[in-house]
Amino acid sequence: MKRKIIATLLAATMAFSLAACGGGGGDSTTSSGTSNSTSTSSAASASSGSEDAADSSSASGETASDVESPVAGKKIAYIMLMSPATIFQMWSDSFEETANKLGMEADTFFCADNAETWQSTIEQCAQGGYDGLMVSHGGQEYAWDFLSGILEQYPDLKIVTFDTPFKDQNGETAKIEGVTQFFQRDAGFAADLLEYLMSLPENAEKVEAGEPLNILQVQQGAGYNSPFDRRQEGYQPYEDEGKIVTVERIAPTDDQNATQSMRDVMTATLAKYTDDQIDGIWCCYDAYAQGVYQALAEQGRDIPMVSVDISNEDIQFMQEEGSQWKACATTNWTLNGEFACRVLALELADQYEDIAASSCYYEDIGDWLEIPSSIITQEQVTSQDGITIENVGEVADEGYSDTSWMPTCDWMVELLGY
Repeated sequence: MKRKIIATLLAATMAFSLAACGGGGGDSTTSSGTSNSTSTSSAASASSGSEDAADSSSASGETASDVESPVAGKKIAYIMLMSPATIFQMWSDSFEETANKLGMEADTFFCADNAETWQSTIEQCAQGGYDGLMVSHGGQEYAWDFLSGILEQYPDLKIVTFDTPFKDQNGETAKIEGVTQFFQRDAGFAADLLEYLMSLPENAEKVEAGEPLNILQVQQGAGYNSPFDRRQEGYQPYEDEGKIVTVERIAPTDDQNATQSMRDVMTATLAKYTDDQIDGIWCCYDAYAQGVYQALAEQGRDIPMVSVDISNEDIQFMQEEGSQWKACATTNWTLNGEFACRVLALELADQYEDIAASSCYYEDIGDWLEIPSSIITQEQVTSQDGITIENVGEVADEGYSDTSWMPTCDWMVELLGY
């Protein structure tokens, strides 16, 4: 049974039914009342019939393959700081589907880019009896202290984090015992996109001659956020090795209206350069890239551009006639949700060794995994009609749908197929 609960509605619902999580507090800055209620959500009270029967069957640990799941009957949640964009909805659907196959109940909470809502939702779910939480996009300035406090109060709770760096009170990288962190391969995004620009026919002569490409970099400065900083780590070696020259680094001046701001900044920047002075535009984020693309299209400029992340709007821009948007670096967001659920399930089963056995695990960092990246090209998304982010796997390279990097174990193979 799937339940979609938007966290921005959580407070009003909770006043009457303690929706999904109940009260409680492990945060040093926020707290709320307590309750012994076992109600899981307003959606749960409205559901009945065959859905309840299906949940009861899966919770019993009996599956179609008659393999007992050690996590059957567990209750888990995906708590996302941001709003439910298409990619995050794909993640949520896959997370919940995987949970159901493993005999677990799963809920989703989106927090409308509000850090206080993110923290209070985690608090409430912890007290409300959830066994495991997959929490996403927590800020490095508060996540380590806040989650450490939650686990001190609820030591049996299991937590997995995505794109949530841990920094202690001194700003140093920190760990939380038993918490697995994972990220996209951000440095790989950057490098793959630069390699793609170097592979373009219009740049072949310079590359073969050993001349650096002139790159206009669309990127915030150091310390803006952790993913961007990691993308810079993939970009910087190309500059250090003389493979590229950054002609200028630009970024939006209004973070609250990033695409329009980037469009204005790009329009002003283009006035300073001719097309042959820039061999490629490298964008750290697709919301910025959308503004860059609009400025290029409006002025009819012939400069190839690439970006990190992908959305349906990006694909539509890439499909436009004469588009200069050549490629996006991304992960498979459906696989991301399954991956997150697998990691959390292995924590719940206390099988950390199977997490560490995954090919995307970094032992030198510890309890840290990175999801492999893929390049989606303009040629791919224009190769057949009707390509969207939901079905781009039909035209993407095989690596986009590869699952060999997924953590697994004997019972997961039986229940999930691999």
